[in-house]
Amino acid sequence: MKKAIVLGSTGMVGSQLVDLLISTTEYTEIVTFVRRPSGKTHPKLKEYVVNFDDIQSWSQYIQGDVLFSCMGTTLAQAKSKENQFKIDYTYQYNVAEIASKNEVNTYVLVSSAGANSKSSAFYMQMKGKLDEAVKSLAFKNLIILRPGQLYGDRNEKRLGEKIGLSVMFFLNKIGILSKYKPIHAMEVAKSMLSAVKKQKSAIYTLDELFALI
Repeated sequence: MKKAIVLGSTGMVGSQLVDLLISTTEYTEIVTFVRRPSGKTHPKLKEYVVNFDDIQSWSQYIQGDVLFSCMGTTLAQAKSKENQFKIDYTYQYNVAEIASKNEVNTYVLVSSAGANSKSSAFYMQMKGKLDEAVKSLAFKNLIILRPGQLYGDRNEKRLGEKIGLSVMFFLNKIGILSKYKPIHAMEVAKSMLSAVKKQKSAIYTLDELFALI
């Protein structure tokens, strides 16, 4: 029986993951940290509304067996690269660092296809830097997933994303950019749970995620 910690639980992948965790008997407790109430309730679920800029005030609650980290935003939502970096990198790293100190056994991070700390592209560089940074933390099992473009149900409409998905599906159909093939949020959530069951550290690329499912 395991206790799961979910960071990014109101996002497209995180919300699917919480639903899966609720439905499985393997996890008996689920702890989430959010900036505002999600409205989701369940006997297994404990939701903390927190200030991510003051993590020390709630660090004692980052306790469990597995930390699933799938927090993220877009540049359009964040309004600046500095804000996006704070959400996608700083907040996630800070929680992971405390989880490792609190002896959380396993860490599962949703990164991105193309993540590279030396990339000239801001987003890929940011994701790559986080991947590298968490490798230094004292987790027994460290799992990094690198999916392509995500799709699924969102609370808000993103016209640019819809257009981008259409273009990417077309390119994939004619054999271009296959390593960035879009993947449904539910498939990523399922692959996160499957990866934990292997009980080993690993980095999974897109094709390997589909194989995990």
